[in-house]
Amino acid sequence: MKKTSLLLLALVLTACEKPAPTDTVESLVANPERLKEVERLCRADHAKMGDTLCNAASEARRRRFMGNGKGKYTPQQPAPQN
Repeated sequence: MKKTSLLLLALVLTACEKPAPTDTVESLVANPERLKEVERLCRADHAKMGDTLCNAASEARRRRFMGNGKGKYTPQQPAPQN
């Protein structure tokens, strides 16, 4: 009886554990501090962090650096023909 109650207590406590945060590319783009932390953890132990999270961090870094892929520069006048 005592073993059963201990096992049940352990199962209940395990079920109550906080779920791991799910970092998406968008959330990492919006939160640069978390992005730096995830990149640091991926450099330290890529296997532990997993491909999904490390790839999301890589894509978030690319989006922060390159933007959304649409150019912001549009020339006002054509270039001179010299």
